[in-house]
Amino acid sequence: MNKTRYLFIVVIIVAVGTWAGIKLISDNLEPGQELIYFVPKTMDSRIEFWQVMNQGIASAAKEFNAEVRVLGTDTETDIEGQIRLLEQAIAAKPSAIVLAATDYNRLIPVSQKILKSGIKLITVDSGLNGGISASFIATDNFAAGQKAVASIQKWIAADASIAIISIVKGSATALERESGVRDSLKAYKDVEVLETYYSETSEAKAYDIVKTLIQENSKLKVIFGLNEPATVGAAKAIKDLGVESRVKLAGFDSSMDEIALLEDGYIQATVVQNPFNMGYLAIQTALQVSDGKKVNNRIDTGSVVITKENMFTKENQKLLVPFAEK
Repeated sequence: MNKTRYLFIVVIIVAVGTWAGIKLISDNLEPGQELIYFVPKTMDSRIEFWQVMNQGIASAAKEFNAEVRVLGTDTETDIEGQIRLLEQAIAAKPSAIVLAATDYNRLIPVSQKILKSGIKLITVDSGLNGGISASFIATDNFAAGQKAVASIQKWIAADASIAIISIVKGSATALERESGVRDSLKAYKDVEVLETYYSETSEAKAYDIVKTLIQENSKLKVIFGLNEPATVGAAKAIKDLGVESRVKLAGFDSSMDEIALLEDGYIQATVVQNPFNMGYLAIQTALQVSDGKKVNNRIDTGSVVITKENMFTKENQKLLVPFAEK
């Protein structure tokens, strides 16, 4: 049996429990308790990144005695839905709102309304044009994109085609990661970097895109999946077509599916973030700003390249299987 698969059941149980627990909303605050709203990109329980971030948020809320209420849409593509949820959060008059923005530009007007309402704004994972939040807590996604290219450079051959499977058009996270990838690929003069393909956080859509690309382009040698669903969908297409010796994949994040696909050789490397720390620091920073304390306007939570060769080190296991460690 794959070394990591035995953890699957316990991970799912803990993840569901964490998500359910943080969604509970009490009607009354305790004396001196701060109210914070967290608005993630999605409430999709299939994406483990958000589950781990919620675990960090729940941990900070408990430690600092904060009431954290969560409002989220079903998908990352529902930008208008996220705007409506932010309007709801504003009406509740919390001390702060922690936002993972679905769109770099379209969330600006409602975010300005948050600030005009006297509510502190913290952004996490995905920021806003102009950096209008008090602090942005995230991975340096441009650098992470460069790391993805470095992790797979030995497979980048002359005359090869390279595909980028992105997330949602307009997402700051996607834009920065893609910029990092494309910037690093400028060093390879004889390769063809294809147009960007958007999976819209759908594993099935990523699977279909990559399957078609592989079947139609015999020169396709390297694929970059810019988030968990894009990476998993691409890896499953490579697996089902039996082309793992020809097509190599570098991805992002660390779901149980990704860990198994990495161990089995369908993913060569994945750039892993620290969503637990993102969530924890977002709540801690929101409370500090609410109390009038000075905070850094940008907090980089880092990223690490995980490969089959280093995935079982103690430190990397903490990143890959955070539910088992916390």
